[in-house]
Amino acid sequence: MFELLTEKFSGVVEKLKRAKRLDEKTVEEALKDIRRALIEADVNIDVVKQFLQDIKQKLVGQELIKGLNAGETVIKLIYDELLNVLGEEAPLNRSEKPPTVIMLVGLQGTGKTTTAGKLAKWLKSKGFAVGLVSTDVRRPAAGRQLCTLAETINIPCFIDEDEKDAVKLTEKVIQKAKEAGLSHIILDTAGRLHIDQELMDELVQIKQKVNPAEVLYVADAMQGQDAINTAEEFHRRLGLTGVILTKLDGDAKGGIALSVRKVLGVPIKFIGIGEKIEDFDQFHPDRIAQRILGLGDIQTLMEKMQSAIDEEKAQQMAKRVMNAEFTLDDLKEQLQMIRNLGPLENVLKMIPGIGSKIKDLKVDEKQFIKIEAIINSMTPEERTNPHIINGSRKRRIARGSGTTIMDVNRLLKQYKEMKKMMKKIKKSGKMKLPFNMPNLPF
Repeated sequence: MFELLTEKFSGVVEKLKRAKRLDEKTVEEALKDIRRALIEADVNIDVVKQFLQDIKQKLVGQELIKGLNAGETVIKLIYDELLNVLGEEAPLNRSEKPPTVIMLVGLQGTGKTTTAGKLAKWLKSKGFAVGLVSTDVRRPAAGRQLCTLAETINIPCFIDEDEKDAVKLTEKVIQKAKEAGLSHIILDTAGRLHIDQELMDELVQIKQKVNPAEVLYVADAMQGQDAINTAEEFHRRLGLTGVILTKLDGDAKGGIALSVRKVLGVPIKFIGIGEKIEDFDQFHPDRIAQRILGLGDIQTLMEKMQSAIDEEKAQQMAKRVMNAEFTLDDLKEQLQMIRNLGPLENVLKMIPGIGSKIKDLKVDEKQFIKIEAIINSMTPEERTNPHIINGSRKRRIARGSGTTIMDVNRLLKQYKEMKKMMKKIKKSGKMKLPFNMPNLPF
């Protein structure tokens, strides 16, 4: 996410950290680098000009901020200006009387239906009673696709495949959803081109019928400024209340995120960051600004850990580690916890000081699967007491896991080294954290 912007801005940040004086040359070089980074990331040109102008004005006659050196002062000003461009955090609007209707609009192929499911799961995780509604009468099986998504997260879905008029269909399914006593209804509309007046008129009629609390434009981040230009027409006709950016995990340059608020005047409310239904999050401008500057995103990382890791299990495991009682079953459980956080390279990028230094890092997830397969091929006794694993046992484990004896030997060696490390920690008494993951075995 924002790899290009992060790479370029991290370079600027590193140069500024070395600066001892806030002279004109240092400032001009930083602004040139920032301008080049923003243009390469496909940020709207008017936004780029205003961004640079605002930073320059703030730097003129700027005294060093207390506790910061010259470079850090400039970084702080850049961070503040990024926040200004990204806007404030914008929670979802809610109707005075339930249900709150959220209407999703946009072009075909931007991932609206998948986004509807992701948003529903997110709302459900916050304790709301959510339902999905499809008004897409043009795309074959669109309603069934939405309902399949609804089944995976165990929420109700309302469709009517016999009704071919989108406005009448909307009235019918919304009424059914209201009778179900839901707090939130997510309305998935058919994708359409902004230049198709008949279809845009249809959206206007649907909006008038349901009076949604939110009209969210689903934008494909990989489309760059084209997505902004299209969104402007949707905004003119419908009065958008916010934007959801999808596919930020792909090759998106990230410029659209820095353009939406200033060009449209509406906030980004959510971002899609992967293909899985849980790869979805509220848009936090401060965290995005930190990531763009290569400063990590420790808040999101902590939230991921809290949701993915069972605290009671973590405490129990910490005690076993403290007592050097760590078994191969414990190792497998830790690996599963780590995998629940998502792709490891994405997790590492959230750690301050690391994210900007691991460009193009790809962690081979197959290594996790291989280790689990080896451990699963062992007997309970072997997992608890690996020292009993002799040559014949190794051959059996390798055959059962589809690996080699060399792979089994490597895992056992690494496990042995981890046990030694834990005994040293126990002896020194320096392990104070409630949960500490030992080095990964690869």
